[in-house]
Order: sequence, then structure tokens, then C-alpha cells
Amino acid sequence: MLDDHMIRPLLTAATALALLTSTSAAAQTGLSFTLRGGVAAKPGYFGSDELSYGPDLAVSNLQVSLMGRDFGGGAPGYGLGMRGSFRYIPERSADEYGELAGLDDVDASLELGAGLGYTSSAFEAFADVRYGVIGHESLVAEVGADAVFRPLGGLTMSVGPRMLFGSEQYSDTYFGVSAAESAASGTLAAYEADGGPVSAGVELGMTYDINQDWGVDGAVRYDRFVGSAADSPIVEQGSDEQLSLRIGVTRNISLGF
Repeated sequence: MLDDHMIRPLLTAATALALLTSTSAAAQTGLSFTLRGGVAAKPGYFGSDELSYGPDLAVSNLQVSLMGRDFGGGAPGYGLGMRGSFRYIPERSADEYGELAGLDDVDASLELGAGLGYTSSAFEAFADVRYGVIGHESLVAEVGADAVFRPLGGLTMSVGPRMLFGSEQYSDTYFGVSAAESAASGTLAAYEADGGPVSAGVELGMTYDINQDWGVDGAVRYDRFVGSAADSPIVEQGSDEQLSLRIGVTRNISLGF
């Protein structure tokens, strides 16, 4: 059940969306993007076997328009182009999960980065690299591809594989157990995670355009930890299979300079 501290961000996002309803179409020089606000269910931490429910906020289709030229993931047309990428990872606290007793807390992280994307009428692919500018301060890379279907007017469905890679520092942050943590835990063996492939999975997505500004966006994603992450004591006592779901309202926003 959503409690007050989960509901407040949703109300704030809804208010922000409402205030932006009068935003005009993209100017020749400006910035445009899609803002999504909704709810999500996903594991409380990497390796958890229980779902946690909370708000879901995201920005996508970031596009910069300069002197009549468009750059970024929101640029119209098909082909190869640059795209922005970011991910937020919530804090992991041993106080919230009894099975993590003895482990140090892991601060929330914000990853920012960029990548290349390819779009056609029936196929999309991307490759992104991100850095934890807040939190884990390490590198990750994510690749994916989708088959795209448009069964009805305004409705777009996509399905395809995903794979995440992480540096040694990233993997050790979320999957490693130090000797001191192992001793404090009493149940988790000391473990040093290596960099490389972290997870592989598949995502099924759906978007419905209500009009040119508003829409509904949802997705179901299944991931399975691989390599060093799968061998982590944290994952072995929880689950190496991770399911996440989200649904939200989207708003296309254009800001002219």
C-alpha cells in the first residue's frame, strides 16, 4: 500500500504536469522532452525476492533544437541518433530488510549518461553508457533492442531483450560483502564482485497517445542476474530473478529559448 511519503511525490508530479499543459510546440531553438509520472512495483534492492511499491518519475525523448536542427532521442524521423540516458537507484538500508542485517547502507544513486539509438518503423535499438554522478560513482552500460508493433491508432507496443553491464566498483557496491560485513551479518559470506555482465532480460512496453501532448505509458520487465552478480551471497539468499512493472501518464513538453 502507498503511504504518505510515496503519495506526496505523485501529487507534486501531477501538479507539475497540470501547470505545463499550456506549453507551446517546440521553437526553432529550444528543448523538448517527455515527462512521465506514475507508480511502479520493483524489487526493493538488487537481489530482493519481494516487490516494493512506490512513485515512478522519468524523463525521456530528450531533444535539443538549435537553429532549426534537432538533436537527441526525441528527434523526428528514423535512423541513427544521439540520446540521453539516466537511472535512479533508491537507497538500500539494512534497517528496512532484516535479511541484510550487518551490511552497510548504500546511498541512493543517480546515473547520467548518453548513447546511440536507432529507430525504424518496426525496430528500435540502443546502447547507453552512464556514470553514477551521485552515489556509486562508477560506470554502467546498457544495451537493448525492440520489435515495434502498432495494432491500433495511437497504440504502440514493443518487446525485446535488455542487458546491463557494470564496472567492478559498481558490482562490488551492490553485490559485494566485505569481511567486516560478513562478520556482522553472521549469515553472508565475504564476497568480492567482479565487473562485467550484471543482468540479462526482456521488456514488454506499451504507449498510448491520448493526443499530441498527453499519453499513457507502461512496461513489464524481467531480468536475471548473470556472472559475478548471480554468485553474490546477497542474490543467493534472495532471488536472481527480478520482475518490475510500471504505469504512468506522460506529457510532451517543449520549451523555447
